[in-house]
Amino acid sequence: MPDQTEDLNILHARHGRYPQADSVEDFRRNLAAVQQRIVEACRRVGRDPAGVRLLPVSKTFDEAHLRLAYAAGCRLLGENKVQEAQRKWEAMTDLQDLQWSVIGHLQTNKAKQVARFASEFQALDSLRVAEALDRRLRIEGRQMDVFVQVNTSGEASKYGLAPDDVAAFLEAMPAFPTLRVRGLMTLALFSADAVRVRPCFVRLRELRDRLRHCAPDGVSLQELSMGMSGDFEIAIEEGATVVRVGQAIFGARAMPDAYYWPTADARPLSEDTLLSITPSR
Repeated sequence: MPDQTEDLNILHARHGRYPQADSVEDFRRNLAAVQQRIVEACRRVGRDPAGVRLLPVSKTFDEAHLRLAYAAGCRLLGENKVQEAQRKWEAMTDLQDLQWSVIGHLQTNKAKQVARFASEFQALDSLRVAEALDRRLRIEGRQMDVFVQVNTSGEASKYGLAPDDVAAFLEAMPAFPTLRVRGLMTLALFSADAVRVRPCFVRLRELRDRLRHCAPDGVSLQELSMGMSGDFEIAIEEGATVVRVGQAIFGARAMPDAYYWPTADARPLSEDTLLSITPSR
């Protein structure tokens, strides 16, 4: 891995400033630019870019923009809020090959909805949620890929399991056969200081490497979902196989930070409240 004294610049300064993508060509251009950043990050550490999956994150954007992204080639979209994601799924069922990844914190009472439409859930950090999802998926006759969320920044406000709790959590996963564990996910410290951000990704990779050979049968730890618009190059340098990129593809979001960065120690705004203050486009 690269020398941490030679860290890249973190691009969080662009947060809220990316130009809006309002045409298919805008999306194609943005997707190509992100893919080029992926290629360059892989080249620096001798990785094959084919080993990194780009997950475009469409949260807060309306159906019209999602359809433009689809026309530009997006076939899997990431959403944080279940209610919002379900509305979009219901409105876009004509796009039969469009799939949905739920990447935000999930309450047990929303498991029924997620089990209906999502192909992937990236924020599993509770056995209660695992049980609720498994029960509903059995009823739906479906299975779902899941990532276990780990709090690698040590922030009390973040969701996710403590690293020391992940091994025991994985040992419990075979009890939920509809959940196909594919790997681990984390949210890094939101900081412009790369020296502080990089260790969050290193911790997830090192945790995966320690646990992958003793994981229960049926539990795979091949995947590492980490990195967003401002820091995904560093995540790739540290082993990310999935990068979750929103604003660098869709453009800036005119939503409060409480939407972008849900916290475990504060009461979040309700989805209806958040949607009611979404500006018209």
